Amino acid sequence: MKILLIAFSVCVTVLAHAQQNDTTAIEDFSMYADAELANGAKRFCTSKVLDQSPNKLISLGYDYQGAHNMSLPALPPAASGDFRVRSVQGIRLSANVPIVSKTNILINLGASYADSRYQIENPQNHPLANNLQNRGLRTMGLAATVFKPLNEINFLFFQATADLNGDYSFSEFQTLSFLRYSGSAVYGWKKHDRLFYGFGVSRTYRVGEPNFIPVFMYNYTFPSRKWGIESVFPARGHVRRTFNPRTLAFFGYELEGQTYRLSGLKDVNGIVNPELRRSELRIRLMMERSVKNFVWVSVQAGLRYNWNFNLDDGDFFRGFTGDQPYILENSLTNALYFNVSINLVSP
Repeated sequence: MKILLIAFSVCVTVLAHAQQNDTTAIEDFSMYADAELANGAKRFCTSKVLDQSPNKLISLGYDYQGAHNMSLPALPPAASGDFRVRSVQGIRLSANVPIVSKTNILINLGASYADSRYQIENPQNHPLANNLQNRGLRTMGLAATVFKPLNEINFLFFQATADLNGDYSFSEFQTLSFLRYSGSAVYGWKKHDRLFYGFGVSRTYRVGEPNFIPVFMYNYTFPSRKWGIESVFPARGHVRRTFNPRTLAFFGYELEGQTYRLSGLKDVNGIVNPELRRSELRIRLMMERSVKNFVWVSVQAGLRYNWNFNLDDGDFFRGFTGDQPYILENSLTNALYFNVSINLVSP
């Protein structure tokens, strides 16, 4: 945690200087600021549509899932069982640093951390329930994003991420050989100041395991400028309501997921490389409001729908059509959740 706090302080310092140069950071496919050349030089498109939500440069949040049930098959020496999860909670921290900000190219580096601590009633002697209760789950990641406008209409977008996910702690750190890599590439068009879209492909772990999926990016502001859409399908999609430039509301969803190395289950019943395929769909209502200048508060609440919570032996590509059996096919009931964060946004 000390390492994270030091990194967080460094990011704040860098971003404080970066804001003086009117640079931006990238949190998703749509997060870039307007930039133009003067004196008749070549002009390039930007990725911001009118009234789009502000870019989060620094974000510190708390995430909480309410009570739900968890059913686990037998994992010798333990029998199958049904467990009551009282809560899942943890902090979320992210920072995005612009390293190149020019009219013809934008490059950002980002870092993130999130952990999930499980409170389970009477985990008994089931290895997976005990592991979740005693070790929890956490992820640390680095990301690089590149936005390359080609002219006033067309652009290219690239993203690459590396994440270390597992049940490790900072005193018992996980080897970097378990890094998981994702990436995206998009080609798109900005038709006018209210419409921005693109098509591409992504290698992602959002479904809890490696997969290749098509990507459709779509940001649109209606002529009234009271409503809009901000989305990167299928990862997320939201309808935006603009009350004023300092108060925004959203309704939509986001698919979150990763594969987690569970070192605490290694060699349990012959498992060599235990990987928990965790993925969830969050259907939510969000409110974002500026509390002072560039400091914004974000509050979201909704339903966490379980997508995947199965156990594999090894990290391999199954895809949508693979029929390789899971070591454990677990089930979770859905849960209500909320998330609150304080954010430093770009001007």
